[in-house]
Amino acid sequence: MKLATSISALRENEDSPPSLWHVYIVQNRLNQLYTGITTDPARRLRQHSGSLSGGARSLKGKGPLVFRLVLQVADHSTALKLERTIKKLPRSDKLAVIAGHFEIIGQPAVKIVTRDFLLG
Repeated sequence: MKLATSISALRENEDSPPSLWHVYIVQNRLNQLYTGITTDPARRLRQHSGSLSGGARSLKGKGPLVFRLVLQVADHSTALKLERTIKKLPRSDKLAVIAGHFEIIGQPAVKIVTRDFLLG
């Protein structure tokens, strides 16, 4: 038996724009780099910093944390693939990507949005 979907649920799905996915690199006070994905970089940084629950254990107590790079990508699948690619890179290549050498990750279809999250 199929249950009817509520009208409010249908409207929410129709009106909601697709989530924007971001791949980010954070640097901690020990100069270590951490790569992750999220739909809300500002919230995710607060989680990692301990202001909100849900941050990565590997960043606990290592603040302050600073975004070094935030990239907006097309969808969740692209974000996951790019995150995996970056995580596999040696530190020197991650620093090169942060400096703008995106050919290392083979991702021409990214939008750099780091600036939007540095002061906000």
